[in-house]
This record gives sequence, C-alpha cells and structure tokens, in this order.
Amino acid sequence: MFTPYVCGSCFTDNENKKQPLYYIFRPQKIKSPLHPIKQNAALCYYTGMIDLHTHSTASDGLYSPTQLVELAVSRGLTALALTDHDTVHGIAEAETAARSGPITFIPGIELHIEWHPGEFHLLGLGLTGISQKLTEIISHLEQGRKSRNQEVIQRMKDDGFPVSEEEITELYPDTIIGRPHIAAYLAGKQIVKTRQKAFDLYLAQGRPYYIERKGAQLTEAIEAIVSSGGVPVLAHPLSLYLSWSRLDSFFAEIKEQGIAGIEAWHPGARAAECERLEKLAREHGFFVTAGSDFHGEQIRPDRKLGYTAGGAAISDRFFTQELNPYLAVRTEAKH
Repeated sequence: MFTPYVCGSCFTDNENKKQPLYYIFRPQKIKSPLHPIKQNAALCYYTGMIDLHTHSTASDGLYSPTQLVELAVSRGLTALALTDHDTVHGIAEAETAARSGPITFIPGIELHIEWHPGEFHLLGLGLTGISQKLTEIISHLEQGRKSRNQEVIQRMKDDGFPVSEEEITELYPDTIIGRPHIAAYLAGKQIVKTRQKAFDLYLAQGRPYYIERKGAQLTEAIEAIVSSGGVPVLAHPLSLYLSWSRLDSFFAEIKEQGIAGIEAWHPGARAAECERLEKLAREHGFFVTAGSDFHGEQIRPDRKLGYTAGGAAISDRFFTQELNPYLAVRTEAKH
C-alpha cells in the first residue's frame, strides 16, 4: 500500500482531513504556512526536490531499492518513485526502507509498449496493488526479454565470443536481465572497455547483435496500471520519434485511450523541448511530471538523482501540484 508521511498537525487540524495528505514532516521552531502550531511541533514542507522516474537493481539500476531510498534521503529528496522496467519486485523493499526516512515513496513501474520506429515507455505511478492483468503483462514482457537475451548470446557465441547465459544469470541472480546487464558482462570480461562501448559496437539499434523486443499493447497496459490503482503517464515522449505536429495529434489519441499524465521533463531532452512538451501536454488536459530516469552513476553518468533536463533540480510541484492531486481524486472516487 502507498504509505505516506503525514504532518501530525495537518492530520488533526486540517478541515479536509479526509483527503489523503502526502507531506513530509520535521520538527521546526516556526509556524506552518498552513496553520499556526506550537514550537517544536511537526509541520508540512511544500518545497523540496523529488524524482518520479528511477530504477533499482530489480531491473537495470546500480542501487538496490533500499540503497536508492537511502541515497534519495541523503540528498534531501522529499518524494521518490521507483519505476523499474517491467517489474514490481523492488517495490516492497523500497517501501519498507522509506518508512524509516523522511520521504514519500510512490510505487511504480515502467512498461515497454509495442511501438515503431522509436521507443514507447509507459509509467504507472501510485500503484496500490498488483492486479492479475498487470501480473500477466509483466510475465509476458519478462519472457520476451529472456527469449531476446538467449538469441543475443547465441548469435555472439556463433561468432566466436566467449559468452555464457549461465554466467550472466549468476552475476545478476535477482534481476530482470536485459541489454545493460549483457553490456556490463562484456565489459567485465574485457571484450569491450566500457558498457557504453558494448552498446556502441554490438547491442544498440543498428548494431550486429541488436534484436527487437516485443512490447505490451497500449490499451492492455493502461488497463493493467489502472486496475492496480496506478496512473498511466507517458514517459520521455521524444523517444517516440514523432514530429511535433504528429505529437500534437498523438497526445489527443492517447488522452482518449486513458493516459492521464505526460513526463514532459526528462534529461534526454533539452530544457526548451521540455517547456514545449509541458505546454502541449496542458493544451490536451494532461498533468505533467518530471524525472531523472536515474540508474546509477556508473551506468548513466549523465543522469543525476533529483535532476532532469538541463541539470535542473526537480521541483516538488510535479508531485504536490500535479501527480498527488490526481492520486487524491482517484482515491476519493474509489470511496
């Protein structure tokens, strides 16, 4: 379940206390901007840095779910979403870790959607459970990854590379293995100098050992996220490889299909492009999110936890004013 940290003073005094509150609290000797309180009482914080798109070792990240939460707390983040690729295996651990620190944890997932020629990823934020539909999609995607991995390894073996699927599995026993793990394995065996070189030479699209992976159908993925209590959000829209004019009409289409938010701010885009995406998203009635797509410094050095396009810190407005109100409305509607 989504277990927020709630300001004790707000919980008892706020006139709308039936509405879910997702605020951080710390002792301070000042008055809350919401209401008068006694000295040393807990109060709400509306300003801070957050991150709504991160990865752990449950998929292809460097840090375990616990380590990721601890890192977020140490860097002053007030809210963190874990959105591992095609898996929810890290959520329980991260949620447990978040209970011991002053941070709001948002359970999530990032699903690979069938799409050509670019890449379509769909975030599911605020999951409150794992529905049968989501379980089935995850199983389908995991099997697709496994089949692709086997084909990549076999092709490399046929061409004389000293690679082994068993060795990779032993290196990453509790992980959904994908190309990043194969790249790290190749670097570890000194077949290439770095993980990035493995992609550049062998694994990236257009390289000799790149194999297309099948994704989930969009309508089914949206249904799976919603049935799990989550909110569907389009991740990094520019990776779709659509023109701006086509993106405009595409936003209208996916709005009708049930996507509720757009991750307008992502380090894979320039700040000016993110501003344009945010404007376009609002024109179509979406709320807007921001994320770092953090995997770990050794995996993607250019992506920093809590920072997005242009090196900008991710404002908590993307949670308090964008995602959180939508989650609150959905929670109220269920009751």
